[in-house]
Amino acid sequence: MRGTRADPAPYTGSVTTYLDHAATSPVRPEVAEVYAAELTRLGNPSSLHTAGRDARRRLEEAREQLAAAVGAEPAEVLFTSGGTEADNLAVKGAYWARHGTDPALSAVAVSAVEHHAVLEAAEWLGEHEGAAVRLLRVTGDGRLDLNHLDETLARGDVAVVSVMWANNETGALQPIHDVVTRADAAGVPVHTDAVQAVGKVPVHFARSGVGALTLTGHKLGAPVGTGALVARRDYPLAAVEHGGRQERGVRSGTLNLAGAHALALAVELAVAEQEAEAVRLAQLRDRLLAGVTAAVPDARVTGPAGAHRLPGLAHVTVAEADADALLLGLDMAGIAASSGSACQAGVQQPSHVLLAMGYDEESARSALRFSLGRTTTAADVDALVAALPAVVDGARKAYATHRPRTTEGVA
Repeated sequence: MRGTRADPAPYTGSVTTYLDHAATSPVRPEVAEVYAAELTRLGNPSSLHTAGRDARRRLEEAREQLAAAVGAEPAEVLFTSGGTEADNLAVKGAYWARHGTDPALSAVAVSAVEHHAVLEAAEWLGEHEGAAVRLLRVTGDGRLDLNHLDETLARGDVAVVSVMWANNETGALQPIHDVVTRADAAGVPVHTDAVQAVGKVPVHFARSGVGALTLTGHKLGAPVGTGALVARRDYPLAAVEHGGRQERGVRSGTLNLAGAHALALAVELAVAEQEAEAVRLAQLRDRLLAGVTAAVPDARVTGPAGAHRLPGLAHVTVAEADADALLLGLDMAGIAASSGSACQAGVQQPSHVLLAMGYDEESARSALRFSLGRTTTAADVDALVAALPAVVDGARKAYATHRPRTTEGVA
């Protein structure tokens, strides 16, 4: 019977207001067209026959297109399956390459607010390779504490530094130029996870000075499963996986030619529209934050203000409400948003980003993230603001009912 647990009804698109572009963004029609067309063509780019050589030509055209969009050389573009693979290659690959040459370089330094793809790659190196994991502190607004970076680099044992360009929860933009200046002086390569930044703020690989940069397609209108690590030729890299030695010998596997073309076009279009779109999204974000704080006066806006925040991301905490209840209420109202919390095995965990910023665990479990994108309109923002008071009221009632209470006089 349809609609039962045994045979669930298919999802029919009941969400009317999509405010979760930082999680994934809809594929652009022109990108889908290029992707579909490439799927019908033959040829493995590593084959020597005519079809293979033609596939190689098309692959290199996509590489050139992507490189031009982000201010890189084509040889610096390494295609991957997405941001997670690129982050792992950048962090593990750099550590193995440098530590293998100089065993005294036995630490990795990553900001405490990194995406789990970077944090867990570093933690894996600590658990399995004996690397010292140095978590770089952030200030109360979520931006890197540069004094702590200086102290960490002064130890002289750091193999690689990884600091994200823009935070995926709060939207905080990190001082990448300052990170590179300090790391260069210490002779340490820098990787940046720019998944949330490319197409949202100006990103120019060569001018940034970073050694390696991660980007992914599904945040800016390409299909899931597309991404790249842009890495200078002198950025130290050891292979994380082995096989056919594609992509400069550090990323084996038959290349996803359709994905490469889709990614390159999506990045090119997003970068071309970035300046105008940033103005539009910042206006919508400010409208959203003004509406949310008026509708829920004690909602607390997290992260930095003004130019130090992504234009299309708003992040707030709501006192005495759990994020899961808030998200469920919004979903029932037809609004898709997300939380600053990570759910693992069905157990809500406080946001590691907010904890690193100095929030208590209760606040770190009460965050809402609204991320805007190319399809977001003022009507979407207004729909959220209209629905939010009732959603917050319901979540607070549930919180009051289930919140653990202490008994006076009992030790």
